[in-house]
Amino acid sequence: MAQDLPRPEYPRPGFVRTDWLNLNGPWQFARDPGDSGLERGLVDAELPERITVPFCPESELSGIGDTDFHAVVWYRRTVRVPAEWAGRRAVLHFGAVDHDATVWVNGREVARHSGGFTSFSADLGDAVRPGEDATIVVRARDDAKGPQARGKQSDRYANYSCLYTRTTGIWQTVWMEPVADTHLGRPRITPDLAAGCFHLDLPLAGSRAGHHVRARLTDAQGTVSEASVAAHLDLAPRLVLAIPEERRRSWSPEDPHLYEIHLDVVDASGAVVDSAVCTAGLRSVTVDGKRVLLNGEPVFQRLVLDQGYYPDGLMTAPDDAALVRDIELSLAAGFNGARLHQKVFEERFLHHADRLGYLVWGEFGDWGANTGPVSTDNQQPTSGFVAQWLEAVERDYNHPSIIGWCPLNETRQRLSDRRSVLDDVTRAMFLATKAADTTRPVLDASGYAHRVPETDIYDSHCYEQNPEVFGKLMSGLAKGEPFINPQDETPDATWSVPYRGQPYFCSEFGGIWWNPDEAQAAGEDREVSWGYGQRPRDEEEFHHRFAGLTGVLLTDPDMFGYCYTQLTDVFQEQNGIYRFDRSEKLDVARVRAAQVRPAAIEGDGQSST
Repeated sequence: MAQDLPRPEYPRPGFVRTDWLNLNGPWQFARDPGDSGLERGLVDAELPERITVPFCPESELSGIGDTDFHAVVWYRRTVRVPAEWAGRRAVLHFGAVDHDATVWVNGREVARHSGGFTSFSADLGDAVRPGEDATIVVRARDDAKGPQARGKQSDRYANYSCLYTRTTGIWQTVWMEPVADTHLGRPRITPDLAAGCFHLDLPLAGSRAGHHVRARLTDAQGTVSEASVAAHLDLAPRLVLAIPEERRRSWSPEDPHLYEIHLDVVDASGAVVDSAVCTAGLRSVTVDGKRVLLNGEPVFQRLVLDQGYYPDGLMTAPDDAALVRDIELSLAAGFNGARLHQKVFEERFLHHADRLGYLVWGEFGDWGANTGPVSTDNQQPTSGFVAQWLEAVERDYNHPSIIGWCPLNETRQRLSDRRSVLDDVTRAMFLATKAADTTRPVLDASGYAHRVPETDIYDSHCYEQNPEVFGKLMSGLAKGEPFINPQDETPDATWSVPYRGQPYFCSEFGGIWWNPDEAQAAGEDREVSWGYGQRPRDEEEFHHRFAGLTGVLLTDPDMFGYCYTQLTDVFQEQNGIYRFDRSEKLDVARVRAAQVRPAAIEGDGQSST
């Protein structure tokens, strides 16, 4: 693969085929503010501008850098399908297109997809054959104001509060690969630590009598075990790969060991018609009272909020090294994981989290369902949220680094006698997640409006800056009466179902406003930046506050973790441990020292209740 391409690395590292074609780089581009492009014949026309894929037109790296609203944009590129793919079908893959995409190849519509955060594919079938040219045209519609899962993208022209520059159109790698008529879909790999094995569900397309799937589990010493199963008796054949006790090695932050699973689809003659290599980690996540256990042991989750924005690429990392760097910066500061906040991160980030032993919560960019002021009952998520979220869960199921799911964040709507759309969608997303994955805990909604009584995890967001006051707010957990949002804002309102004694963590706190490049006098008028609370007078005050806030949670025997806001500054929100460009602005060693001491819940496991 040519190394001068932007983002040249293989985009699906957990399910790898040898042959593939990266389609990043220069594409033709057009803006269509009136959404009249179809009528004007843009499917068959040359487009006037040029853009660098996979960067969105609002980003500098795209070569356009226009941060205005883009209701509809078009892309066009012609590529020769490699002749050596003869006898196989070309499949076109999109990492993510924001928000509603339609794809044509050689004038024939081949795909439609709604949702700006999840991947989709188009089997080109007879639309184009190996050795022929494929002219790919993409139309992306992006409603910046109507109810739509957009995460932190601003609904105004400019950035404001904690909303940032929008992303429109293609923002992850576009690529193509060949597959046989009978081929594997993405397998579902479920670790079984207790039994010492992996359970594999193997979806197949075009399976025929006489075909079978064989699997081989390997580690650094070679083959660990093998198994095979007939391909045609089930839509998704199942098999088990056992691990002899002497070769068992669990995945953990201290030892992020990954096995490889080599899969072959074999026809009746014994010929291999499809092959892929997957990675897998042997680990378990369980709940024991108020503790969340990893491999049967309590691991205090020292998480950081990571929004995954970059100054030049916005939601798209400029290169693969930037993804690794963000994890390394977090680990250096003493965190052992992250909430991947208001964004479904690309698969390569999760691949690196797997490799580096970095714990993450998979989340959805659900913000964008507001239809009125935040203070009113206005959040109206749609059924599309459920579908888009399930696509994310299915895509990322195999990553051992993911230790929990959270489909919604800060849903603000009071409980009432009449069931609301928010109630129904919250419950639907929770139940759908539980049905799709029985191996991980699910948090119904992070902070604010908890709607599901049986949610596996309960949490709150609290940005109180005084450690003593913060400690008093958190102290109710010992009596089974934890802090619940937003009591500090509307004490007469009920926003959440009652707490039932689940594992509890403060999943947003801190957010200390600190920008050493601006004047440091306490109480001054805020300049171009903001953070939570009053800005510290100096860095020493920052460290005192940070240690005090984290200390409250580390010493609570009923608290299984926390999430500090946030890893980096993001545009005007300057409350990160690092600057937006990832340079240091604090003594990171002191930040780390405040966190690495053992937490109370990592002790003898005894709770105060």
